[in-house]
Parts: sequence; C-alpha cells; structure tokens
Amino acid sequence: MATTAVNAGSSAPPLNASIATSAPSAATDHNAQSHLKLTVEFTGGLEILFNNVSRHRITLPATMPSSSATTQTSPSVKPTTVGYLIKWLLENLLRDPRKELFVVDGTVRPGILVLINDADWELEGEDKYELKDGDNILFVSTLHGG
Repeated sequence: MATTAVNAGSSAPPLNASIATSAPSAATDHNAQSHLKLTVEFTGGLEILFNNVSRHRITLPATMPSSSATTQTSPSVKPTTVGYLIKWLLENLLRDPRKELFVVDGTVRPGILVLINDADWELEGEDKYELKDGDNILFVSTLHGG
C-alpha cells in the first residue's frame, strides 16, 4: 500500500494559504494547536482518483476562517472541519479530472462511505465534524461498474 505525506504549507499552496500561517496563539487557548496531523485513506477504487495512493498523511491548519466573518480587522476563526478537508483534498490531492466521481454539490457523492476514526460520519456530524489531531478519515466507494 502506497503512502504519501503532504503538508498544507508545502509545495502546493493549500486551499487557503493564509490559514497555514495564521493560527491562534497558544496564549489564547492553552490547548490550541496550529496544525493537525491526519491520515486520509481511499479504498474501493477511489485511490485511482488520488494518483493510485490509498493512504495519505497530511497536515492541515487547526483553524479556518469563518464564512460568517464580518470584518477584515477581526476575522473569526473556527476549527477545521471534514467539509474543509474535502475541499482541500479536491484542491491538493485529487489528480483525476473527474472530480464528480468523488464529490457532487460540494459534498461526498452518494455511494461513498466516510468513516471518521472507524465511525460512520453521519454519527459524527458529517462535514461539520471538527477534526482533531491524529484523526483517521476513510473514504470507501461502494460504487462498482460492471
């Protein structure tokens, strides 16, 4: 099984490059982390979309700007979610031009199971789940041609 390691601040710019360098300081929250190390896996044929690599170890910013930020002087931030991860995967890891095989209308297409630490993402809040350092996100395609 092939594995890649990707850092959101490395060669390809992350979905939102400004996040990679603007995490909240530890003085604000003693448990604050600036980055999350995650394992993302693809099985059931999805690995073909991701350069035939089934396991990726990635680093993402621990926070992302809130879409409800109202002022430029004090943008609000919120924890990084699975929804952000999906967008990041599309921008940074998806190598196949057929992104509709992975997402439809901005979310994982029907027929793809998403497991967060071996639990169905529907039990965890789906794309609103707030990622934690060390999380394992598994995408399993149940769609098979024939």
